[in-house]
Amino acid sequence: MAPKKKGKKGKAKGIPVVDGLAPKNMTKEQVEEHVSRIREELDREREERNYFQLERDKIHTFWEITRRQLEEKKAELRNKDREMEEAEERHQVEIKVYKQKVKHLLYEHQNNLAEVKAEGTVVMKLAQKEHRTQESTLRKDMRTLKVELKEQELANEVVIKNLRLKHAEELTKMRSDFERQVREIEAKYDKKMKMLRDELDLRRKTEIHEVEERKNGQINLLMQRHEEAFTDIKNYYNDITLNNLALISSLKEQVEDMRKKEKHLEREMAEVSLQNRCLADPLQKARDEMNEMQRRLGNYERDKQILVSTKARLKVTEKELKDLQWEHEVLEQRFIKVQQERDELYKKFTAAIQEVQQKTGFKNLVLERKLQALNTAMEKREVQFNEVLAASNLDPAALTLVSRKLEDVLESKNTTIKDLQYELARVCKAHNDLLRTYEAKLLAFGIPLDNVGFKPLETAVIGQALGQGPAGLVGAPT
Repeated sequence: MAPKKKGKKGKAKGIPVVDGLAPKNMTKEQVEEHVSRIREELDREREERNYFQLERDKIHTFWEITRRQLEEKKAELRNKDREMEEAEERHQVEIKVYKQKVKHLLYEHQNNLAEVKAEGTVVMKLAQKEHRTQESTLRKDMRTLKVELKEQELANEVVIKNLRLKHAEELTKMRSDFERQVREIEAKYDKKMKMLRDELDLRRKTEIHEVEERKNGQINLLMQRHEEAFTDIKNYYNDITLNNLALISSLKEQVEDMRKKEKHLEREMAEVSLQNRCLADPLQKARDEMNEMQRRLGNYERDKQILVSTKARLKVTEKELKDLQWEHEVLEQRFIKVQQERDELYKKFTAAIQEVQQKTGFKNLVLERKLQALNTAMEKREVQFNEVLAASNLDPAALTLVSRKLEDVLESKNTTIKDLQYELARVCKAHNDLLRTYEAKLLAFGIPLDNVGFKPLETAVIGQALGQGPAGLVGAPT
């Protein structure tokens, strides 16, 4: 039936065309070739159909297997859900149990914290009372010491007045003695100055007389020589004038002799001028020595004025020396009294320091032991709590909530512990500052620390370093 339909349709559609030719126009060979090609295509289509059927069967089997596996997995999932629900119920019961345990631990921790706070407040109140009593006693001692100091100052003023009167009397006596000695010294040095002046005047006069004698002798010698030469020349020229006419002829012959004599006279004149120059040098030296003596006389007047000024300065320095000696004696007496007061204060201060040191040392030891015990107890509790949390397998949200609450509680306790440590450090710092001021005062009064008789004990806080700031100031605990 199907081929007929196809044939009808083929007739309706028209004649098919194969390889560009109608079946009517094809030869037998072309038709056979076309048929063989169609058969090959038919065999290939059959093979593909068999292949696709096999693939369909495989996919169907795979689908069946996966469906069965899906059903098995769904059953396992339902079993796991039931197990999860049961485990969740057990977990909720365990959480309730551990919450009860945590509440008990928190309650015990709060009780311990309240006890520690009560003990700390009691200790602080006792320490404050003791410090107040000590402060009142020290203030009373200061008042008594001020009263004694005023009494001693009044007594010292009376003694000082008496001493000033005695020193004024002694000062007048010593002043009269020194004035008498100064007058004697002035008279003695005036005599020496007169003798020295007379001696220098005599020496100067003798030297001037000797120089004048030498100068006069040289001048007389020169005058004698000049007179002799002048008389010789005068006699010679007189002879020439008298015998001029007789000797005209002989003078012509003697011109050469006269020239020679003239040269000789010129030489003699040069020698005389040279001697004059030689005598001028000693004269200049004598004049220079005279100027030097005058200069020495001026220096002598200046030295005399300097001596007068030094005498005046000597009087001033002697007066200053007397004043300084008097002040020195007054200061020595004050120093002796201050030493006595210092020794008394030193004894009282050492007794008070020893007492305060013993009390504070004992209190510091007690507080440090309590803090160590509390720290060890806190570490044990933290270890136990961590073990409980590790064994409980709590829900993360509940675990974070519980851990936050515990952290808040621990933080508050840590702040109280830090406050107590800070208070302890402040007390220790005040004690150490008191020791340092005590040592500084001893060094200021000139007392070596080795002569105290004991070594002051400085207190320290365990795990914390105290600063070197002003007294009463402590750095925040770290």
